[in-house]
Formats: sequence, C-alpha cells, structure tokens
Amino acid sequence: MRRTDGRGHRPSKGASGRPRLWGRHAVGAALANPKRRAVKLWATRDAAGRMNLPSGLPVTSADAADLGRLVPQDAPHQGLVLEVEPLEDVFLDELLAREGNRPLLVLDQVTDPHNVGAILRSAAAFDALGIVTQDRHSPPESGALARAASGALETVPWVRVVNLARALEEIAEAGFWRIGLAGEADRLLRDALGSARIALVLGAEGEGLRQNTATHCDELARLPISPAIESLNVSNAAAIALYAVATRS
Repeated sequence: MRRTDGRGHRPSKGASGRPRLWGRHAVGAALANPKRRAVKLWATRDAAGRMNLPSGLPVTSADAADLGRLVPQDAPHQGLVLEVEPLEDVFLDELLAREGNRPLLVLDQVTDPHNVGAILRSAAAFDALGIVTQDRHSPPESGALARAASGALETVPWVRVVNLARALEEIAEAGFWRIGLAGEADRLLRDALGSARIALVLGAEGEGLRQNTATHCDELARLPISPAIESLNVSNAAAIALYAVATRS
C-alpha cells in the first residue's frame, strides 16, 4: 500500500473552530463517545436532568430562547447545545487494515451536511467500514450534520483525504472492488457484486461522479430505479446500495 507520511494517506487539516452539536441524539452520542472531548454544555434544566452528564463538564443553564441564539435559526435543539473539539483524524491505511468484509463508502464532492449525515446514519445501520471524502469538497463537523447522522458521527470512521483518486488507488491495493454508482451504467449493482470487499463510490446529486473518479473505479453500476424518475437523492442511493451489499448471496 502506498504510504505518504509513514502512516498512509493523511487527512487534510479540518475546519478551524469548535463544532456545536444540538439535539438529544447528537449530544448524547457525543457525550458517550470516549474519543470525543466535550468542552461546554448549555441546557435547559429539564433536558439536562435527562442526560447522563460526565463529571467536570461545565454546564450552563439556559432557557429555550437563549439556546436558540447559539444555533442556526429554527434548529431543533431540544434543550441541549454542546460545544466539542473536532474528532481526531482517521487515517486511510488504518481503516483499510481492519478485518472483515464490511463495505466502504467513498463520496465524491458530496457537500451537503444533511446528505453526509444521512449517509453516516445508513453506514452505521448496515455496519459499513467507514466513509472516505475529499477534504476540500466535504462538509465539516457541524450540528446540522450530527443531527442528520443521529449519533453515527460518533461511531462511523470518517477519513478525509487530500487526493481522492490516490485514495481510490490505495483502496484497490487493499483488495477492495471499487463500484461507482452511475445512472448511465449498463450493469445493475446486484450483478456487479462478487465476493470481494466492496467500496461503493457515489457522486454529488445531479452532477454524479467526476470523470477522474469514474476512471478510478473498477466498474460502474446502477440501481434498478424506474424510468419515471431521473435519479435518487445521494443519501437514499447510498442506503439502497448498502442494503444490496448486505444481502448479496
């Protein structure tokens, strides 16, 4: 496997600043994650009383209106806003070295935090190995992403790489069969699934896979959707593709 810094493909430096997470699922998962450092919690008395709070965490009592000023407009904070440190980098070679036949998800310029969060949630549901994104074209950790992930941001490994094409080469060298999802492909996904470890490569909604990304896939395949609709939302496509891998014979 190619090594770029002695440890494999290094993620780019993450976005500066501390993310703020909100809502019961996102905050509860972050507090339960031993790899996550919580900095400060703002909470209503009722919401704080329902949480298992670690000792030493600074907690500021606030009403709903105060909390609303800490998050984007109309964000459903459910009485909880938690400031955290970003998660530690995950390295690609470390992820690929994990044993088992679990699928890997590679996202090509999927930038919407709600889509990435929903994909993380599906990845957790179908026990995926993790997700890989290009750092410059993927969203940072955020409250919106964490809420869409419903706790999966804390449990699914997320590798951010500088060069997606090079990362796909490393994925192939690790024994994965790289299948790019493309509506124009002739072959159905179910027919492309063999016994090898699978890396599912998905592009942004509307634009699909970039040409250079497609050429770094072993083959392209499509989902059996009706011609009545042009395409699926990328998070829906990821969930269906993961189900196909999980149920392959």
